[in-house]
Amino acid sequence: MNSQQQLQHLYWRAGFGPRPQDIAAGLSPAKALRQLLRDAEKYTPIEGPALHYADPLGAVVAVQPTAPAPAAPPMAGELPLLGPRTAALPTGRPAAPVLRRRDLTPEQRKLQNEGIRDAFAAMSTAWMERMATGPGQLREKMALFWHGYFACRTRRPADSLQLLNTIRAHALGAFPDLLLAVSREPAMLQFLNNQQNKKERPNENFAREVMELFTLGRGSYSETDVKEAARAFTGWSYDGQNNFVFRARQHDDGPKTFLGHTGNLGGEDVLAIILQQPAAATFLVIKLYRFFVNDVPNPAHIEWLAAAFRRSHYDIVDLAERLFSADWFYDAANVGGRIKSPVELIAGLRRTLGVQIDNARPLLGYQKALGQTLFMPPNVAGWPGGRNWIDSSSLLLRLQLPAILFKNAEFALRLKDDENDSTPQTTAKERTVRNTVGAHLPLASLQQLLDGASAAEQPQQLARCLLQVPIRPENLALVQQAAAKAATPEEQLRTTLISLLSLPEYQLS
Repeated sequence: MNSQQQLQHLYWRAGFGPRPQDIAAGLSPAKALRQLLRDAEKYTPIEGPALHYADPLGAVVAVQPTAPAPAAPPMAGELPLLGPRTAALPTGRPAAPVLRRRDLTPEQRKLQNEGIRDAFAAMSTAWMERMATGPGQLREKMALFWHGYFACRTRRPADSLQLLNTIRAHALGAFPDLLLAVSREPAMLQFLNNQQNKKERPNENFAREVMELFTLGRGSYSETDVKEAARAFTGWSYDGQNNFVFRARQHDDGPKTFLGHTGNLGGEDVLAIILQQPAAATFLVIKLYRFFVNDVPNPAHIEWLAAAFRRSHYDIVDLAERLFSADWFYDAANVGGRIKSPVELIAGLRRTLGVQIDNARPLLGYQKALGQTLFMPPNVAGWPGGRNWIDSSSLLLRLQLPAILFKNAEFALRLKDDENDSTPQTTAKERTVRNTVGAHLPLASLQQLLDGASAAEQPQQLARCLLQVPIRPENLALVQQAAAKAATPEEQLRTTLISLLSLPEYQLS
């Protein structure tokens, strides 16, 4: 594998693909990684006047983020864990409307659904814009991983956006801080029923999922540990302004025994004890490895990374730097073997080609049809990924998407209903996605990259830049045949591009 191939591999895995100028710069993978890390240092929240939710009862709620809670300094010799039990997230967020659906008229319910749907669409579009055009590629890619890892689904857009910005703020920090911040988010507490977790009637859902899905995995704790952890998390709730609060009267302050530790444990204590278990680092590293390296973890790589992760007190940047600079990261077995998620596919198309979009919202319809709607994971385990991204209908849409976007090809796309659909009983024709994106494919940067290559050489040269696996000879011949029919050099290049993007090989990163 030459340096350009390594560079392209790095940009696809640590971001959403290389732009022509990234390839032309000729950086070594090591220098490119340092640049990615520098570009990702700055965090800016997703916010703006367009991100509002208008309630049918008359209240208007701005979907605005707040700053993450500051991290507590570590004690000598201990992991850098977690703030005081009574700490709350910053106050000042606007009050959420009372969404009592049983009190709404059918027309109000329809308006409510439309408002919720539009707010989530605006949020998704704004985040996709960051992925496709923003400088902090590694931060957004890591945030996409955590977005599926800490899967959460609510009907309150403000809560969901606050959770996303918390994830984005801590995406490259210390995992203990990220875990605590996410665990205190109103969206997560509501999603996992911890507002129902009180000392008189403990609810185990939150405690169970924290261990099963967020930290340890099954087999690393007992049912007694679940019950004791649930007691420790009693009183974790949020107020009418959706700020985290600790309700002391609802907290069980009796002695508890959790993973061998006994005392008057609170939720912060439980999280700290969890992260002292060797299984926690291993669990996290396996998840990250499957997302960034290979669906099949290598035990030797996992052991090495997990040990370093624990030594660094769960420093995510340290882990990412080790992973992306390891020799084995560039092994042939780890290149071109991951199926792009719908978000990676669409954001990557936009970024790598510098595609200009008139109306980005219809792209969300294609994401939904391909199986990945941001803020709407299928369940608490998130999107399964891997080969689950592909079935007969989604593969056909994936292969035809470049022609739909850049040649206005027709494609009948029937979207499934969801809970926020305002008109769920419409016909298939009425719910068919129309291509109103207005995607413009600039060619100047690609022409510079080709550097005077002849028409016959262009398909092979572009294939080396756009595909992460070698193009099959029969597919190369089809691309060359299609390009040969074009009337002008510009049309020939455009045809070559669309043909390459429509190959099965382009679905892999």
